[in-house]
Amino acid sequence: MEAKTVSKIMKYYTVFLFTFLTSCMSNFNNSDSFSIYDFSFKTIDGTDFDMSSLKGKKVLIVNVASKCGLTPQYEQLEELCKEYKHLNFEILAFPSADFANQEFSDIEQISSFCSSTYGVSFTIFEKIKVLGKNKHPLYQWLTEKSKNGRKNIPVLWNFQKFTIDEEGNWVDYFLPTTSPKSKKITKWINT
Repeated sequence: MEAKTVSKIMKYYTVFLFTFLTSCMSNFNNSDSFSIYDFSFKTIDGTDFDMSSLKGKKVLIVNVASKCGLTPQYEQLEELCKEYKHLNFEILAFPSADFANQEFSDIEQISSFCSSTYGVSFTIFEKIKVLGKNKHPLYQWLTEKSKNGRKNIPVLWNFQKFTIDEEGNWVDYFLPTTSPKSKKITKWINT
């Protein structure tokens, strides 16, 4: 083969390889962007729960704790669940001991406390981390703009709330002290 032909072939493969690698890197860099529907979890009773089952529903996600000054919000969350379930609305509660270790260590205690004290009927999941280097991937998605496409939001305390629309998009967040039955939350559910 002539040197010119080899040179042309090398240029062609170099351009091809560069284009291919650029495309791969672009896809790699976008791999942080994913949907809430990509997650699956274990409920507090060990049942598998696939978030894609929530397509078409509005969702309120709350990190909860059984021994917190805000724990009475369980009552308001249960009322909210009962009042708006018919509007394709779901509440998902994620116990965490990240704030002053205010959650029981045993999941049976958590489950028993929620059902006997507050009559909770909405879905409660296994205990997770919402802070730090071991932060659960769901909470990475909820709190990091690179993953949710909207905002960087720190979880400030137990009972912080995140709203997800019917298409699985991150909508907003509410401070731990915001009542689950606040006008902002109920208006969002009703729109």
